[in-house]
Amino acid sequence: LWLFDYVDGTLLQSLHQVSTDADFGEPSPTLTYGQHKIYFVVSRGGSPSVNGTVISWGSIRDTFWKSLSVSVGGSSQSSYSVTMERVVTKLKITATDAVPDGTATVVVLPERWYYGLDYLTGEPADMHDSEEMSASVPASMVGTTGMAVSFFGFSSATEWNTPLTVSARDEDNDIIGLVNVAAAPFMANRATEFSGALFSTSGTF
Repeated sequence: LWLFDYVDGTLLQSLHQVSTDADFGEPSPTLTYGQHKIYFVVSRGGSPSVNGTVISWGSIRDTFWKSLSVSVGGSSQSSYSVTMERVVTKLKITATDAVPDGTATVVVLPERWYYGLDYLTGEPADMHDSEEMSASVPASMVGTTGMAVSFFGFSSATEWNTPLTVSARDEDNDIIGLVNVAAAPFMANRATEFSGALFSTSGTF
């Protein structure tokens, strides 16, 4: 959890909490008199880094954001409850045909994908072009149908589209199944799901 406290466009202080902190979810900053704009970010993602007003993650998971305007004076309330908004989208891929022996990973290659969030606007940031995202396939899935993998990314509340390629790879990273999606739609707080044959020569979702 991050809290960023701004007055007149200037960052006065920031707080960072992790889930093992005793006061996690209840940050207690001391605020000066005046008009404050406070930004909150909460995420389950891994390997975060803050660069200016952008937070990026090495592995993206569910993430929420909210801004709050606070006027601090002698009679101001001492606590606020903040209801946050989800700022990620999720791509779910389900293979309806049987997983062949030797399948090691499922790799998704989107034309563009967002790995970060601008905490001042709540909008996606840190866009990567044509970068692979992969998920391991456990040996227990071999021979079964309905294998599913999911990937999170950051998104605005306005729907956008990107072409993507889904491939299954063996341990040598050779492709053993491939499907192209011309325009996959994404939007914050929504899961986009594709299913179909991945391992046949005419795989379609």
